[in-house]
Amino acid sequence: MSELPTIHGDVASGYGPVADAFRRNFARHGEIGAAVAVFAGDQPVVDLWAGHRDRHRTLPWERDTIVPVFSSTKGMSAFTLASAVEQGLLDYEQPVAKYWPEFAAHGKERITVRQLIDHQAGLSGLSRTVRLEQVADLDGLAPILAEQRPAWKPGTRHGYHAITLGLYQGELLRRVDPHHRTLGTIFAEDIARPLGADFFIGLPSSQSLDRIATMAATQGADILRYERDVPVRIGAEIFAKRGLAHAALTNPRTGSPARATRREFLGVELPASNGVGNARALARVYGAAAGRTGELPLGDGLLDRLAAADTADDVPADDLVLHTKSRYHLGFRKSRGSFRFGSDKRAYGTTGLGGSFGFADPATGLGFGYVMNRLGLAVLDDVRSRNLREALLRCTG
Repeated sequence: MSELPTIHGDVASGYGPVADAFRRNFARHGEIGAAVAVFAGDQPVVDLWAGHRDRHRTLPWERDTIVPVFSSTKGMSAFTLASAVEQGLLDYEQPVAKYWPEFAAHGKERITVRQLIDHQAGLSGLSRTVRLEQVADLDGLAPILAEQRPAWKPGTRHGYHAITLGLYQGELLRRVDPHHRTLGTIFAEDIARPLGADFFIGLPSSQSLDRIATMAATQGADILRYERDVPVRIGAEIFAKRGLAHAALTNPRTGSPARATRREFLGVELPASNGVGNARALARVYGAAAGRTGELPLGDGLLDRLAAADTADDVPADDLVLHTKSRYHLGFRKSRGSFRFGSDKRAYGTTGLGGSFGFADPATGLGFGYVMNRLGLAVLDDVRSRNLREALLRCTG
């Protein structure tokens, strides 16, 4: 076993168990480099980082290291879309076609904004192959998105729109924003910059790749050593090149997650899947929401909607893409079944491929963020994240 790394950062009084859990993740769960942060409103109470930002363990993970967080990006995008709702530019219950007429093609005229962002639209995959350079051409991408036929009757089931969700959100916001800004630009100008959150959806050319951690796939004996939740059914669909999981996770063609730290991937806007940032940024944004600090462009009424405890509807909990049970609410995940987070049912957030996670806990006013560069295999509940969340609950319970 390699020597355990030094843990850097600060922990407020009473939050020592989170630091202990963070240290154990390196000792017992194969952590290479990682960071965890917790904000009480706008105040950091946990801000820790350790390990290495490369798979060969030659470059130290530093305070300002950022890392691809994959679907943890969805939470930042959901806040961005919520800001348009707050301004009256969008309504969750109105049809998407009200704002984007071409979207109505092939029976999609009744799909609401809420159904779209809650993964109920049946648009989890694209029939036409899309490459990264096409994602950057928003005017060319929009007709491809509008022409897509739903894979199931919208509003009757849900299935994770792993990559496509962000593309649809981005085009929708571009159409309703008074200045026709992209989702990544709106997030940068209206959310990240005012909060000082080191997080990007569409990495600017001014940001050096040298500060971005590289990802490491979990392979061989390490799978047996560290992983207990291997997504066999999803893997089988991808290997066979068929099924909803294959369609959702392999198109647009974004390349291997282990090669995410490259300009051509991070430089375009994939608002569901290619954000890059640190734990501090995730916790900062979620802390502002949970603690109602007034720093987000969201009023109390909308924050109440995001934190709604009872989000049950007529849609079965079985996710057609991820083959698990889940509940989505206004673009976020909610605590459900064996996957629980936060103090009660008001908590909301999003997980990312490999294990990253950010969430708001309105009951305590806390925002949580965890990022790492060893790509775990769990569909939802990575053991490293779970260890940290359970330790946090012991601090606040």
